[in-house]
Amino acid sequence: MQTAIVITEQPVSVSVPVGYSFTLHCRAEAHTSLQYQWFCQCQSVRYQIPGATKQDLPITAQQTQLYTCRINDLYRNVIFSDWVKVEVHPCVARGLLPQLWQGEPVIILNPTEQKVEVGKPLQLQCAAIGVPAPSYQWYRNGNLLEHQKKKKLWVTLPRDGSETLATEITHTKVSDSGTYLCCASNSHGERWTNAVDIRIGTCRSEKFFATGKLALLVGNNHYQHHPNLMAPVTDVFELSLLLKQLGFHVVSLLDLNKAEMAAAVSQFLQLLEKGVYAIFYYAGHGYEHLGRNYMVPVDAPQLYAPENCISVQRILQKMQQQQTALNLILLDTCRKWYNPECALSQVQPLEPWGNTVYGYATSEDAEAYELQDGEFSSGIFMKYLKKHILQEKKVTHMLEDVLEDLGRDPVVTGKQVMEIKHTLKEARSLTDPICPRGAAAERWGCSREPPSETVTFPCGVQAELRFHRLFSNVLSVCTKLLDLPAHLTDAQLMLRQPTEVDDVANLEESHPDQMDSLLASVYKQEELDCVFQLCGLQKIQMDVVLQLDLHYTQLSTKQRTCESLHKILPKLLLGQFFTQRNYTRPNHDSTLARADPGGTLRTGTGRSLPSSSSSKSRSEPEENDERSVSELCSALLRAGPGQEHP
Repeated sequence: MQTAIVITEQPVSVSVPVGYSFTLHCRAEAHTSLQYQWFCQCQSVRYQIPGATKQDLPITAQQTQLYTCRINDLYRNVIFSDWVKVEVHPCVARGLLPQLWQGEPVIILNPTEQKVEVGKPLQLQCAAIGVPAPSYQWYRNGNLLEHQKKKKLWVTLPRDGSETLATEITHTKVSDSGTYLCCASNSHGERWTNAVDIRIGTCRSEKFFATGKLALLVGNNHYQHHPNLMAPVTDVFELSLLLKQLGFHVVSLLDLNKAEMAAAVSQFLQLLEKGVYAIFYYAGHGYEHLGRNYMVPVDAPQLYAPENCISVQRILQKMQQQQTALNLILLDTCRKWYNPECALSQVQPLEPWGNTVYGYATSEDAEAYELQDGEFSSGIFMKYLKKHILQEKKVTHMLEDVLEDLGRDPVVTGKQVMEIKHTLKEARSLTDPICPRGAAAERWGCSREPPSETVTFPCGVQAELRFHRLFSNVLSVCTKLLDLPAHLTDAQLMLRQPTEVDDVANLEESHPDQMDSLLASVYKQEELDCVFQLCGLQKIQMDVVLQLDLHYTQLSTKQRTCESLHKILPKLLLGQFFTQRNYTRPNHDSTLARADPGGTLRTGTGRSLPSSSSSKSRSEPEENDERSVSELCSALLRAGPGQEHP
């Protein structure tokens, strides 16, 4: 009796792009010599491959097919290998595959966000290539989805023969809503698809909904000809986080001159469309004259007039022209004006469409204040707005709660009271669901930071570079030392710009320590060796070069040594929000970016700060008396956001 043939290596299924060359392998053992013959099946037709009589079958992928190998010995014993699938994807971009691809999974199709009516099927699809062919696992809200309870994985064959893996929920319910993603894995590793939000409901059953939610937040702190402010940095940062929780696509910008403010507003208005919920928030110097509000850019001259500022009413008028469903204007600024001789800008009256809400931090002809207590700084208005903004109620009712809380604050009693104006005819809320009708909103707030990476110094020390976009025009570069070799000690990292490129980038520094404080809230208790802030990214005209210096001591020689590496940050990646580049540069010298290994945290934001000057011209407004402010409460309370020097 002869021993049976034993297959020791089975061929494996693969998923590859068209034209990719690879080899299927099959190995077997027996006490006699063996013969091999490969077979193929395509579209239910099975045939023997001529000349394919070796253990290895080289293939150049052209179409999706099944393969098996027959092995027989001299005693007519026959055995077949497993059937394997060669899945061919005809449309894979050349740049999608790594240069030295080793067969690890590569995602070529991500699932897409969907809004599905209750009871209707939900179908999510993804696809990946890999050698061996990847296996898939779907997750919802981070939890593994078992293939049961009306959820299953199945394969569909499009006309081109390629496959996509999909999960289907045949009868959806509201609880099926959530964030979905899929993991593709093989023996070389795993890759994850993009996470997508799926909402189960029906637009018809919702009383009100938005076709998209967009927000533009501007905080002006670092003025060229006026007192610097403190609170807008923190206020813009915290508001952006809250609005993202409500589903808003947010662009948050700091320290813009007039041209930059106009460019940001222009792009914001271009993406608004019918049914969108739009929010514009401004914190900084400003004023009101005869019911018209003006925002003061950071480059406004000492004696500014409306032509040096940005009209809020013009912005709102254009927002209405886009047929938005809700326009919310939040002005965290003073409303005083001391120059009655200055002419008003020409603004057409708003159309009575009943979709507009004004939230003023303070009442007419009054100052707005901020609280400072140690390192903490926040506008009084934002203190209570962030407490209520996530409420599921009509936006005007939410603002009324803010007004009532602010009005009960003893610190600003008789000094500041919020004011609400609106023409909102429907009970629309910031928590209303989104039923997308267009992709414009997806292009707003899409700026991404560079991916983290590990760099290695000549001595073998490794450091991790991390990038975090605190604001749309502020990028934090963080470094962290990884394991230190045993022969080195006392290692320190410093991140800076080489002096030869300082004048090229010409970025502004604006409250860097406060940026560090915000960054600390992102990384929690994790220690970072060095933090470097790039502010004013919209001003970048060329690539930015960063230098990472490593100082260490060699234990054997006690010699102190320094090694350096350079990192190039492309201008298109840094300043991608703005498309216009002809901005006016500041006249004064300013630091491009900073290296602060100590990580000292500093706060500050405010609006109109008191001045020490006692003499004023006739057209110059009276400034706040710092003594009267300090008498208001024991905490540091500063009048703000207002204009001080028209």
